[in-house]
Amino acid sequence: MAKRQTAGRDNLGEFAPQFAALNDDVLFGEVWSKENELSAHDRSMITIASIISAGNIEQLDAHLKIGKKNGITKDEIVAEITHLSFYADWPKAWSAFNRAKEIWKED
Repeated sequence: MAKRQTAGRDNLGEFAPQFAALNDDVLFGEVWSKENELSAHDRSMITIASIISAGNIEQLDAHLKIGKKNGITKDEIVAEITHLSFYADWPKAWSAFNRAKEIWKED
């Protein structure tokens, strides 16, 4: 079982408590914990692809780090971003590569 998520409450708990609870308890507590349906590795691959495609680069660092903890290798992230570059946007891929390069720099 994944570690209990508290990022919502830590960052937005006082400002947007309902959103924070939904983030921590529903998204990460219920959806992400259903590893019998999708592994954490696969959920991370899907989430990273969605974030890159949508251009939500501010959220990308956190999910790249989560993805690495969930077993995504350097080769996998490179293949994913390269594949996405043709579907999501070349500049988005550049931005994603710049962030991924930092997170996987020691691999």
